[in-house]
Amino acid sequence: MKSTAPTASVLTTAFYAFYDLHREAYHAYAAARLPQEEAQLSVTQLFDLIANNWTWLMTEQRPSAWAWEEHIRAIARRAGRTSTPAEDTALLHDGLRLSIDRIATITGTDPARVTTLLAAARRPDRPAPQPRSTPTA
Repeated sequence: MKSTAPTASVLTTAFYAFYDLHREAYHAYAAARLPQEEAQLSVTQLFDLIANNWTWLMTEQRPSAWAWEEHIRAIARRAGRTSTPAEDTALLHDGLRLSIDRIATITGTDPARVTTLLAAARRPDRPAPQPRSTPTA
């Protein structure tokens, strides 16, 4: 069976579905890390980037993972601080009250990884290992 390229209307519909599914959560994450106006600008620029790469992005295994990486990179640059995946997951779950499945959807990962990252975020810090003392003679 011969594969055909999607039509422009299918690509457009798919983009708007992606936008509707992700925009609110992306904006909430940005607003939690940036001033409101900067958060809005960052999300707008992200979706411009996604739209400009949409045809290529539709060939990728996990378009949401690519978009999420671009999003957190832009937020880190604007905030002047990079967060860890565990910190991001805790913010999405505990701060923004998103479910594990919703987090998996918007970040392009699977629920098991989200659960693992939440566990890592909640693990109490371990004390730094103490150097071994050497016996004195």
